[in-house]
Amino acid sequence: MNRRGFLAAAAAAAMLSAMPTPPAHPAPARRPRLGSLLPHPLRAGDTVALLSPSSPVEDSLALQLAREALEALGLRVALGAHAGARRGYLAGDDAARAADLNAAFADPAIRGIVCVRGGYGAMRLLPRLDYAAVRRDPKPVLGYSDITALLCGLAAQTGLVGFHGPVAAGSWPAFNAAQFRQLLLERALPEYANPQERGDDLVVRQNRTVTITGGRARGPLVGGNLAVLAALVGTPYLPEFDGAILFLEDVGEAPYRIDRMFATLRLAGLLDRVAGVVFGQCTDCKPGDGYGSLTLEQILDDYVRPLGIPAYRGAQIGHLREQFIVPVGGQVELDADAGRFRLLDPVFQG
Repeated sequence: MNRRGFLAAAAAAAMLSAMPTPPAHPAPARRPRLGSLLPHPLRAGDTVALLSPSSPVEDSLALQLAREALEALGLRVALGAHAGARRGYLAGDDAARAADLNAAFADPAIRGIVCVRGGYGAMRLLPRLDYAAVRRDPKPVLGYSDITALLCGLAAQTGLVGFHGPVAAGSWPAFNAAQFRQLLLERALPEYANPQERGDDLVVRQNRTVTITGGRARGPLVGGNLAVLAALVGTPYLPEFDGAILFLEDVGEAPYRIDRMFATLRLAGLLDRVAGVVFGQCTDCKPGDGYGSLTLEQILDDYVRPLGIPAYRGAQIGHLREQFIVPVGGQVELDADAGRFRLLDPVFQG
């Protein structure tokens, strides 16, 4: 199917799927092993679908810049039929957004999916996705923040490795572009260590990591946006945490809400299952007015330190101009003392 065919198919699928919300997919007797389904490799010159599963863009210029960024990375772009739509805080209605995703997975000419932006709304699509089509032709999906819901849902239902990293309409400095080329195009096994530049200071102050509990651990990566993960607890769209390396990030959340989200993960028994923790950035997570607040460090000491597993904070994961592209489901080794982790095995087929 060519690019024009993809757009037409997406539009037709949206019309056919305009029906009452289907029932949620039941949790399988045993969920697929995290990272058990590797996507087909992405190569320079391939066509990727540019889709909006969550919130809308402000104007057409944002879509144009997103397209240009992907083309500058050496890719061809097929814009989803509803990528520029708007329905309040959503990029169109649920049926249309899900139809764009299903059409992209069903089209053999589309070799990857890049999300325009995050925001909110991807969670609403999870019962509408065609997971059988995902299994037939697994493709890399890239995005972060609210896209955590999509990456987790795909991982929980199919085992697909997804990629938590820059959205197309976000910043693409040289750091992010190099991450994309290294991991998604060259299929390298990167080491994730914050760049350390002292400048004219006596000590390094930027991009510092802080060890919570020292040690090393191995396991598949699971995680993403903390608020989205907490919201997925108890649903069939949260991957298994057993033996995993949990990575987390968030933005604009007051410390008491971060506390509540960690409490949700702990009360659900999820924190006790992981082998290690990497906390990225909590951007603009400041306390509001009131009687006072715990610090983020105190919250991590309350919830992460008692686990007694390797853990550190400060990784370049989250709402940052320069951010890592992290494979959800990829096997990694974590070194909490050094504040870094490395990918151990390929995350693409072949």
